[in-house]
Amino acid sequence: MDGMSGLSRRPGGLAPRHLTVRGSVSLPESELMWRFSRSSGPGGQHVNTSDSQVELRFDLARTEALPEVWKRRALERLAGRLTDGVITVRASEHRSQWRNREAAAARLAALLAEATAPPPKPRKPTRVPRGIDERRLREKKRRSETKRGRSPRGWI
Repeated sequence: MDGMSGLSRRPGGLAPRHLTVRGSVSLPESELMWRFSRSSGPGGQHVNTSDSQVELRFDLARTEALPEVWKRRALERLAGRLTDGVITVRASEHRSQWRNREAAAARLAALLAEATAPPPKPRKPTRVPRGIDERRLREKKRRSETKRGRSPRGWI
């Protein structure tokens, strides 16, 4: 395994079984739509004959794999990236299709994990401790005395 959970080498091809989003929640392979095309960039003689760019699409609006709360949260947070409820991730940085598949899958998982994360707890306002306030005022007074001592007033 090349560091990607849920990916396995199968006879006759390499494909993910599922994509773990967060905790025990994962997306089944049947809900992932893969598309391959020729990638721009380096590749030598091999570049014009292989479809190494990967486009991974996931229908967020119609999925049954995510809990309803997560789905609502993700639809709200990813609204700018969705096209008809479908999120698309592209990867073409590697010369190998397999590595681009791994990169696209990891990117989608990270995107969904961030979008489905619970909102942060609201900050509980606290008072500044009295000791810190007193220390700040003491330091301010000491600094002011130091600067006042530099002035030429009262030297006559």
